[in-house]
Amino acid sequence: MDGISTARKVFRRLGSFSLVGTVAFLVDIGLFNLLVATVLDNNPISAKIVSVIVATTISWLGSRYLTFRRTRGRSVRSETILFALTNLVGLGIATGCLFVSHYVLGFTSQFADNISGNIIGVLLGNVFRYFAYRYIVFTEPKGSAGSSEREDAELSR
Repeated sequence: MDGISTARKVFRRLGSFSLVGTVAFLVDIGLFNLLVATVLDNNPISAKIVSVIVATTISWLGSRYLTFRRTRGRSVRSETILFALTNLVGLGIATGCLFVSHYVLGFTSQFADNISGNIIGVLLGNVFRYFAYRYIVFTEPKGSAGSSEREDAELSR
């Protein structure tokens, strides 16, 4: 039965991560396209950076207060710094995909920018983020068996 409860925890966490990620993703795409269509029309990299910063703020709130609320063992300051660093890497993955597509391969349409930055880049960045959040950012305090038991009890409700 322990395997079932562990699997349940993993699926719930993945579901919550997916929900938070979907909201952040929609903000990222919407803001990116708005910026590219208006004030940053010749600068997709800057538009992507701004949209990711806003989406990251939303993601941090959702991750901290929803997805990983039971496994927070760090101070808010340490957690925020690690979250920001993790998301800088994620931003690097997304903008790297966009850069290669736009400037190296020459796919300069808004559609191509969306595919490379918002589909491929975000997907690869999210795989990285999930594991970084789970195993680096939102970790249980060392030696806290009680928090794991508390999480099991809360998840089984």
